[in-house]
Amino acid sequence: MISLDCQEREVFSIYGLKEPLRNCDRILMILPVIFAAISIIMVGSTAYTDQFNISRDLVVQISAYLIGFVLLFLMLTVDYAQFEGIHVFLYILSISLMLLVYTPLGVEQYGSRAWITLGVTTMQPCEIVKITFTLWYASWLNRHKEELHLLKGLLKSVLLSAPVLFLIATEDLGNALVVFFMMVMMLYFAGVDGKLFAKCAVVFAACLPLGYLLMQSHQKERIDAFLHPNDTSLSGNYQVWNSKVAIGSGGLTGKGLFQGTQKSLDYLPVAKSDFIFSVIGEELGFLGGVAVILLYAVFIFRIIMIAHNSKNLLGRLIVTGLGAMFMFQVFENIGMTMGIMPVTGITLPFISYGGTSVIADMAAVGIILGIGARSKIIHFS
Repeated sequence: MISLDCQEREVFSIYGLKEPLRNCDRILMILPVIFAAISIIMVGSTAYTDQFNISRDLVVQISAYLIGFVLLFLMLTVDYAQFEGIHVFLYILSISLMLLVYTPLGVEQYGSRAWITLGVTTMQPCEIVKITFTLWYASWLNRHKEELHLLKGLLKSVLLSAPVLFLIATEDLGNALVVFFMMVMMLYFAGVDGKLFAKCAVVFAACLPLGYLLMQSHQKERIDAFLHPNDTSLSGNYQVWNSKVAIGSGGLTGKGLFQGTQKSLDYLPVAKSDFIFSVIGEELGFLGGVAVILLYAVFIFRIIMIAHNSKNLLGRLIVTGLGAMFMFQVFENIGMTMGIMPVTGITLPFISYGGTSVIADMAAVGIILGIGARSKIIHFS
């Protein structure tokens, strides 16, 4: 099993958080703070009437960020090599969390049974599973990397991941696409033969019509809506039309913070989460939207650099998986607000309202920062 050498383990055990903080990517650590500020302001804007209100949603979002920052620092101190030692547990945990929605704890929201109740709030298990699955899959690929140049090894990796992917797909097709994209990127960087990879891609493309037939009715409606964007009678198109109106009406500099009319008149459904970028476009304009996109571009670039500089395959695969998760979610969420991607329930990382997603995103950043810190030369003070 690939791990840190003895000297590195000793340093981190002695210094705890001190050395990881000293060696971590400072820019990547600061960006979640900026995203948190944007999120709190924009979530607050969706509840704005004549004055700024401290709504329940805002309290939940702030609380999630406080928990998230604590979790970020905790994950920063964890030696990522330890995840390989508990990879079986992580696999079982992923499946168990997804099955919780079918117990009495499961609740239905937004037409999907993908949440569980915790009494005072709800939790979406798939947000946590995206992290546990990545850690398991990276560990499995690292342990079986010699087999991946053969079709047998590739099929084995897909079959083992199929239960988790299937459970996510039955509950939330959008997040299933996220996990699938993560798998593809991790397989590619794990060293799967290029020709074999291309052949599998052709087979997958040929099976897409069958996948459509197996979708639930509300999932088919969203695909149909995307393929027929001018038909506002189809579910999702009316949302997208109003989203594009909101973004377009913002002009260059926007209508002003808290002055958006599309969200205040309820033309934008779930404006606090799915269509939060539309609120940004309307109130902060083209310049505000571009600024947010540039922040995400820097965020993804720093993750790519950490993956590139990772000292071993395990660290590279974990960072690649988590980076792919952020990349796909940003592209999908912003894309659907502009009508270039199908409408899904995928949130905009860090900025959209959602306690579980914020906490999971912060934990993911902590893991990435920890891997980056352990890829640098550690200096004794």
